[in-house]
Amino acid sequence: MALKTANEYIESLRRLNLNLYLFGEKVGNWVDNPIIRPSINAIAMTYKLAHEPESKDLAVTTSILTKEKVNRFSSLFKSPEDMVRKVKLQREMGQRTACCFQRCVGMDAINAVFSTTYEIDQKHGTDYHQRFRQWLRHVQENDLCIAGAMTDVKGHRGLAPSQQPDPDMFVHIVERKSDGIVIRGAKANITGVANSHEMLIMPTLRMREGDEDYSVSCAIATDAPGVTLIYGRQSCDTRKLEEGDIDVGNYNFGGHEALTILDNVFVPWERVFMCGEIDFSIMLVERFAGYHRQSYGGCKAGIGDVLIGAAASIADYNGVRKAPHIREKLGEMIHLTETIHGCGLSCAYEGWKTKAGNYQCDILLANVCKHNVTRFPYELTRLAEDIAGGILVTTPSEKDFRHPVLGKYIDKYLRGVPEVTTEARYRMITLIHAMSFGLTAPSYHTESMHGAGSPQAQKVMIERESDMALKQSLARSIAGIDKREDPLDAASKGGWRKPVEWNSRTWPRSD
Repeated sequence: MALKTANEYIESLRRLNLNLYLFGEKVGNWVDNPIIRPSINAIAMTYKLAHEPESKDLAVTTSILTKEKVNRFSSLFKSPEDMVRKVKLQREMGQRTACCFQRCVGMDAINAVFSTTYEIDQKHGTDYHQRFRQWLRHVQENDLCIAGAMTDVKGHRGLAPSQQPDPDMFVHIVERKSDGIVIRGAKANITGVANSHEMLIMPTLRMREGDEDYSVSCAIATDAPGVTLIYGRQSCDTRKLEEGDIDVGNYNFGGHEALTILDNVFVPWERVFMCGEIDFSIMLVERFAGYHRQSYGGCKAGIGDVLIGAAASIADYNGVRKAPHIREKLGEMIHLTETIHGCGLSCAYEGWKTKAGNYQCDILLANVCKHNVTRFPYELTRLAEDIAGGILVTTPSEKDFRHPVLGKYIDKYLRGVPEVTTEARYRMITLIHAMSFGLTAPSYHTESMHGAGSPQAQKVMIERESDMALKQSLARSIAGIDKREDPLDAASKGGWRKPVEWNSRTWPRSD
């Protein structure tokens, strides 16, 4: 079965035996739980698009491994155009769900581990890459949903993994056996893990001497013995338990994160893809971060499209759509959204072929993309809230609206322009509320800030990946400190020379 339908995906989840907790209680029928189900629906859309004639070109591609059609979310990138289609697919998904659809992390992790294992094998003579190829064939042939799991809980942020007072603050190997390894620790904020068939574990930072047990990558079933998932809280999440569909805002779709406990989980060797190679941990981290920071140029632009549409609609319903200041604010929202998307596309177009054969996005531009995302969604939601007005946070409940007596007053006094029903205005207000205040989990702006790394992580990478020596030599030549270039001399190249190129394509780095 190469391409599951949305229904087949949902039914496949019922066969998992998750150890999942929500509000202090173990969840039995988690697939139909009203708090969890919207996040399942969001992933189901990734399966639905693979069968829609108008979206198949984005959602489906040909596997490098099987030569068969596979869902793009489990694929390897074969070219820069493949990565462009990835970003466009993510924008389409953002437009269709207005939330995090959770499957991007696994796709980005798959591509990072694929190229990194190849280079580990080249240096160390291991066979991680072949193991990974076999596992990925299994994923693609069964159209599995994979959760990427990188972020550790970290404990004392000023100490290395091996120096932590509690060694479990970073996932680590506690035993090496003849048939596999045993790992322990926890991964935090893991997107979509309760809706995934398996998770792909990765280290979270550069490992140094002494951190060998923490430099580990492997694949684990989400219902493997020793795995416990603790579902994360979301703003206004208990609204999903109430009757009606208005107060939730985005009733059908949502996302989730979970604290993922790994309590002495056994992993057979065929599912181990890094085991102690500290010199390659940062390659895996930065390649994954590049892919995932690029992803935000798709999904956050798509969600932004919905927010812009909601802001324009509520302006219509309030009768102020043509006001100059409203048009200016909507124009600014469009500008911010298209800037996010343009950055996502640019790092795809500037992608390059790895030694393993798949393509890596440009890491500098990917970090620029994500750094914009740490800022722009805050301004987008601020502008949407400005246009919507104070009613955004003072609206009565749907129960009041449906009340036989109170409802008449609400219908009368919360109407905007007479040609639009109060209920339509009500629904648009709650959608903006959900997208601005976090009910459409994860929160549009908070997740934009911290997902795929916080702003400082991007600043570090932007400075590191930028060719500063070239920029300085250009300035010296123009200023006349070095020899200036003569425009009349075809042989003249000025007083500067392009330094030896070094960036994320040159590994391993010594810094």
